[in-house]
Amino acid sequence: HLKNWRRLATRYDRLARNYLASLALVATVSEWT
Repeated sequence: HLKNWRRLATRYDRLARNYLASLALVATVSEWT
């Protein structure tokens, strides 16, 4: 049960990191243009 939760947490963390990275990229590009 805990293993499933850990897998979900790591997947969510990776997704959140990707989201933040894309958000930062969009902010940089919008500042650049």
